[in-house]
Amino acid sequence: MPMDKDRVKGAATRTGGKMKQAAGEMTGDTKMQTEGKMDQAKGKAQNAMGGIKDTLKK
Repeated sequence: MPMDKDRVKGAATRTGGKMKQAAGEMTGDTKMQTEGKMDQAKGKAQNAMGGIKDTLKK
């Protein structure tokens, strides 16, 4: 059974957030660091929603 699309999007959003946070840390850009952390939280929530949908499909 394929994963729910929210899980895939969530994983991508979290990865992008981690990269954004790391770039912000390297450049000293606190706004970028904060945005990266927020993206990671958003991705985690998307992934959780996808997991719930996967569970309900079973």
